[in-house]
Order: sequence, then C-alpha cells, then structure tokens
Amino acid sequence: MENRIVVDPNIHFGKPCVAGTRIPVQNVLELLRDGCSFAEITEKYHPDLKADDIRACVQYALDIVAGEDIEVGTRGSP
Repeated sequence: MENRIVVDPNIHFGKPCVAGTRIPVQNVLELLRDGCSFAEITEKYHPDLKADDIRACVQYALDIVAGEDIEVGTRGSP
C-alpha cells in the first residue's frame, strides 16, 4: 500500500490524494462513512480506484490518528 497516497501542493491545495488521481483521501473516507462498499465506490463513484487504493485511504487515516498526541486532563485540574 506504500506510495498509493500522495501530497502535492499543486493538487487540491496539498490535501492527500490517491496517487495518479485527483481523488482526495477525504472523499473516499466520506463514502465509507456513508456506508458505501468498496465495490460501490469503484463502480459508482471512482472507477479509477482499486480496492487497494481504498485500503490505503483507510490506512492513511489510521496512521494520522495513531500519530496524534492526545492530552487528557482530569476534572478540576487547572
């Protein structure tokens, strides 16, 4: 899945996209959120995508979340 997601400042203002396309990762994730299957995404919305491209979008999002530092405070703490 490596190299399937690219960030190019000249495409969608630098938003991550599927390599070789102008399809933003966000668009693919939104379709998944809305309940679309991989087959529906590739047949109905983005015929240029492969299932591995969709998996790469999910992995990209997972990598972003895994890299986040979340600070959890306790109630009453300043």
